[in-house]
Amino acid sequence: MDKFVINGPCKIKGNVSISGSKNASLPILAATLLFDKPVVIKNLPRVRDINTMLNLLKSLGSKIILSRDKKTAKIINKKNMKTFASYSLVKTMRGSILVLGPLISKHHQSKTSLPGGCLIGARPVNYHLESLKKLGMEYELKDGYILAKSKGRLIGTNINFPKISVGATENSIIAACLAKGKTILKNCAIEPEIKDLTNFLNKAGAKIKWSGRTCKIIGVNSLNKTEYSVMPDRIEAGTFCIAATLAKGNLQINNFNPRIIDTEIKVLKKFGSKIKTTENKIFIKGPQKIKSIKNIKTKEFPGIPTDLQAQLMVLMCKADGKSSITENIFENRFMHVAELQRLGAEINIKNNIAMIKGNTKFIGAELMSSDLRASVALVLAAIVSNGKSHINRIYHLDRGYEKIENKLKKIGVKIKRLK
Repeated sequence: MDKFVINGPCKIKGNVSISGSKNASLPILAATLLFDKPVVIKNLPRVRDINTMLNLLKSLGSKIILSRDKKTAKIINKKNMKTFASYSLVKTMRGSILVLGPLISKHHQSKTSLPGGCLIGARPVNYHLESLKKLGMEYELKDGYILAKSKGRLIGTNINFPKISVGATENSIIAACLAKGKTILKNCAIEPEIKDLTNFLNKAGAKIKWSGRTCKIIGVNSLNKTEYSVMPDRIEAGTFCIAATLAKGNLQINNFNPRIIDTEIKVLKKFGSKIKTTENKIFIKGPQKIKSIKNIKTKEFPGIPTDLQAQLMVLMCKADGKSSITENIFENRFMHVAELQRLGAEINIKNNIAMIKGNTKFIGAELMSSDLRASVALVLAAIVSNGKSHINRIYHLDRGYEKIENKLKKIGVKIKRLK
C-alpha cells in the first residue's frame, strides 16, 4: 500500500495549477446517463473517484473513450443500458448514489447498492430516496441494495428538502430533467459544483432556473449532444492557499476563479496572509506569525466548507494563541485529531467543537490516513514538522487530489511516494 514520506519543515514557493473539480465531475458524469447522444466532458481530474465513476458507467453499458491525458471523456450510451449498480463499484465512493436518479428517470428501473466512501458520519440517503419517491419512484431496500422502479416517466412535483443536502439536490435535479411537467425544489444546496451541474444540463437543452435556494426544472423529452468543461476544484485551491499560509509560502495559484472561495480568502487574510487576485489567479504570501481566530464554523455554501475543516485545524495548531473550530455538517469528522496529536498538537474535542492550543512545534511521526480531507491535513502538518513523517494509507488522498506529490515537489516540498 502506497505511503508518503515528507521531510520537514519545507518552505513553499512557486506556481501551482488547479485540476478539474472532483465534486463537480461526479454528478456531471452521472447525469450523462440521461443522454441518447454522445457527450464530451473535459477537464476531468485524474483521481481515483473519477476512475470509479467511469468504471460504473461502463458497467451500465456506456462506451467511454478517454483522451491520451485522460482528462477528456467521450461517453456514448447504448440503447439498452443495464440498470444494476453493483456493490463492488459503489462501496468505495459515496458519489455512486448519483446514478440512481438518472437510471430511474431514463430507464424507469434500477438496482443500486447503498454507497460507501469516507467514514465521516451517517450521511443517510433518505433525502435522496424521499425526493425521488415524490417524483414517482417506488423503492424497497433489500440485501444492501435500493430496488427502484417507476411507472413510466417521472412526474414533476414540489419538493422541500427538510435539510440542505448536496447529493439529494443533485440527484433530484438530474432526475427531474426528463420528468413530465414542472419540478420545484426548495431548500436546495447551492454549492458551485451544483451550479456547474445545472450549467452542463442547460447547455444540453435542460430547462433549469435558480432563485436563491429554489431550483425550478421544466422537464424535456431528451437532451442534446454536447461538450462541457468541468470547473476547477475549489477544495484543492483552498488546500493550497492554506498550505501557503501555513508554510510562510509565496505561491501563485493558476487556473482558478478566486470568487468561488471568497469566504475562505477572507478567513485566510484574518490569519495574516497577504492575498491578491485576478480573474483566474491567486497570489498568496503566508505570514511570519499566524494569527489565531477564536471560532470558525463549517457551514453549507457560501460558508466555510467542511472539506477544508481538517486543513484549517492544522493552521490553527500553528497560530499564535488559542482557536476553535465547530463542525456543523458531519458528526464524525475529527478523525484526524488523534494523528495530529501524534505530531504534538494539543486539541480537545467537546461534541462538535475542537479547541486548539496554538504555537505547536510539530515533530515528524508515523501517521495513518482515515479519510480524504484528513489525509491532506496530515500532509500539511508534515510539511511544517521538524523531521521525517510517514503518511500511510494515502489511497484516500488519491481519491480526490490529482498527483498531489508532483504539485508539492514543484513548490518546494520534500515528498516521496513509496510503494
